[in-house]
Amino acid sequence: MSGLNIKVKDLVKIHHTGHIEVQALRGLNLEISSGELISIIGPSGSGKSTLLNIIGGLDKATAGTVTVGDKVVTNLSVRQLVDFRRKMVGHIFQNLNLIPTLTAQENIEFSMVASGVKRDKRKKRVQELLNIVGLDARADHKPEDLSGGEQQRIAIASALANDAPILLADEPTGELDTANARIIAEHLVKINQELGKTIIMVTHDPSVARVSSRILRIEDGVIKTA
Repeated sequence: MSGLNIKVKDLVKIHHTGHIEVQALRGLNLEISSGELISIIGPSGSGKSTLLNIIGGLDKATAGTVTVGDKVVTNLSVRQLVDFRRKMVGHIFQNLNLIPTLTAQENIEFSMVASGVKRDKRKKRVQELLNIVGLDARADHKPEDLSGGEQQRIAIASALANDAPILLADEPTGELDTANARIIAEHLVKINQELGKTIIMVTHDPSVARVSSRILRIEDGVIKTA
């Protein structure tokens, strides 16, 4: 499935820790076109990951709206959010998020099993995704036998397994050296260009951010530059 438009309007997120109130997002506005690859940069604690988590249905907004395609994500029920996350969003995390006891192939296949995809279709999809990330020869290897860069490429393939139109990448190169970070960035560009996915990437690495069509900066919970 090709990418979808994303519109964020007047988004507010307040965290409460005991009697302390922290406003992570302060009326943030953002529009992303279908099939766009953007990077979000900004200091630690500026609200980058919070924004991704709300767009991806992992966290609830305090106020404001997020619309993905024709779905107002901020209005969805808990059950609807589960379905939204399964079908509409692929998450890529800094910590790779692979299951250590499963092979690369089984990690990619995992979310399809949960979605009830038939075995033959799963196997075909896994092979397609291994081709995309260039790891056909590593299909039967467990994460401990893969380099950090290879693990992250398998994590990207896993995020693509259900053909979600949106990919959200939170510091996908944060644990990698410069060479592997460049490879991951190149694969995200390839996926964006060849599959038409809408990709939002949070990164602290300027060289990774530059592969995007647009770089946005968050400071104090709002977009400062675009």
